[in-house]
Amino acid sequence: PTLLARWSINGDGAGRVLERVEALKKTAVVLASPDRALGVIVLSDTPRVGLAEAVRELRALGVRYQCLLTGDNAHVAQEVASLAGIEEFKACLLPEQKQSLIREYQQRYGSVAMVGDGVNDAPALAAANVGIAMGAAASDTALETADIALLGNDLRKLPALVRLSRRTQAIIRQNIFLSIGTKAGLLVAAVVVGIPLWLAVVGDVGIALLVTANALRLAGKVE
Repeated sequence: PTLLARWSINGDGAGRVLERVEALKKTAVVLASPDRALGVIVLSDTPRVGLAEAVRELRALGVRYQCLLTGDNAHVAQEVASLAGIEEFKACLLPEQKQSLIREYQQRYGSVAMVGDGVNDAPALAAANVGIAMGAAASDTALETADIALLGNDLRKLPALVRLSRRTQAIIRQNIFLSIGTKAGLLVAAVVVGIPLWLAVVGDVGIALLVTANALRLAGKVE
């Protein structure tokens, strides 16, 4: 209805059908010519695999605010949010409105991640601190815009992604501490004791191998 009004298309007949469709918690797509609505296609969607479980795990990991942003009507949005355990939702959103909300949440909460798969999600994915596209079903635009593309449609990969990211940050900090600490120790030893050059070289190569081996721990499976 919003786009029909914006484009000055007569959608009076379609409006009555849309009201009945929305009451059934389904999504309606209006077919229109330049001057009037021609028909309505009714779609029914199901939540993605693992949605509710992913929401619970993310909340347990400390993701303090979750909101469903959708272009669907309020009835569908409320149904999906209820099934997922998401307390807040925003419905009937245009792409630029999703983008504006992301920027509003950044001012309110700081870093914001956006998960999406459609062309309409691209502006919000670009505006978010971390844009995540669901790879198997995502549009090319969403994949190109997002920072991360997940293979498959299982949303339970999102908590695993958060855990992997935190583990990566921890190992990076460990490697920085080990590298700087060892080099500083070798420098002090060289000045105070006067260690031979070969020992300094061995120490430098050794710490390089150590931080590499430490980083290889990321290759293990993250539960």
